Amino acid sequence: MKTIYFTVINELVYDQRMIRICTTLARENYDIVLVGRQYKGVANLQPHSFRQVRLFCWFTKGKLLYIEFNTRLLFYLLFKKMDGICAIDLDTILPCWLVSRIKKIPRVYDAHELFCEMKEVRTRPSIYRFWKRIERFAVPRFTSGYTVNLPIAKEFKRMYGVDYSIIRNIAALNNLQQQPAKTEIFLLYQGAVNEGRSFETLIPAMQYINVPLVICGDGNFMRQVKTLVKKYAVEDKVIFRGRIAPDELKKITALATIGITLFDREGLSNYYSLANRFFDYLHAGVPQLCADYPVYREINDQFEIGLLVADLSAENIARHINILLADTALYKKLRQNCLAAKQVYNWQNEEKKLVEFYRNLLL
Repeated sequence: MKTIYFTVINELVYDQRMIRICTTLARENYDIVLVGRQYKGVANLQPHSFRQVRLFCWFTKGKLLYIEFNTRLLFYLLFKKMDGICAIDLDTILPCWLVSRIKKIPRVYDAHELFCEMKEVRTRPSIYRFWKRIERFAVPRFTSGYTVNLPIAKEFKRMYGVDYSIIRNIAALNNLQQQPAKTEIFLLYQGAVNEGRSFETLIPAMQYINVPLVICGDGNFMRQVKTLVKKYAVEDKVIFRGRIAPDELKKITALATIGITLFDREGLSNYYSLANRFFDYLHAGVPQLCADYPVYREINDQFEIGLLVADLSAENIARHINILLADTALYKKLRQNCLAAKQVYNWQNEEKKLVEFYRNLLL
């Protein structure tokens, strides 16, 4: 049995993407170990078909966290037997490169996004230079890898000459699940509450919307979001649920009226994004308001599962959400289109490419 280590710097309990990937490969008779970071106060790990390890760190943010975690990760990996190793984004790429060199094993880069083009990186010159140096050094040395869509794959090819496969992070198809009766009307944002997710205009838009917004998640922009909620006096309209375990989050998503998938235009990472929540809403049969960027537009042109907006002003966001709330015929059509689209866009189709990728890698 081949052993593959996957490394992330985030908390494992809420990482649906890695749970999905690791479960698929474990089912294919690989011994999978997912290594992440121990967060204070987070729930116990849930049992899965793969092994999970969380490394404790004293530091909780910034460069010191990165240095500590990567040092701990390096020494942890050095003493483990493995046949392959995969770095998830730039956070853990250097230890994986060094371990693969020492052990002479295949290494893989799983690029969920253009890391250096994220708004919180791109707009901070010193941080950008720090991560760009790592990217320029490491990515050309990871000739095997995959990302979530063609535009990002083309960018990696242009910048570093690497040919990465495309494996999208899509929810698993579950046709047996009945659509639950919706007893309340609410908007839903699920996922990382990070900079660049258009909260600066979404929150003021709530002044003109008469249904609540439920936010399920946490991140580096949470303090600013709560400040915006107070500034625009919409405390009675914005509900913070924090991080929710995947199974519970699926239930909440299925009950939502409209999903929110918005990103600022700052940086190519947002412009070329393909967010996990986009497919989570789709699979739950929940129409969404989505940024009018290339990859979302391509899918929406095929199935029309939501309303796309290029103008992310508060007034325009509110106007389109109110259209979805008022136009019952449009809403019903989008909802039915979601149910048709998930027959095409689902993990059962996507995981075949993942299995083939690792089968070829570890011949």
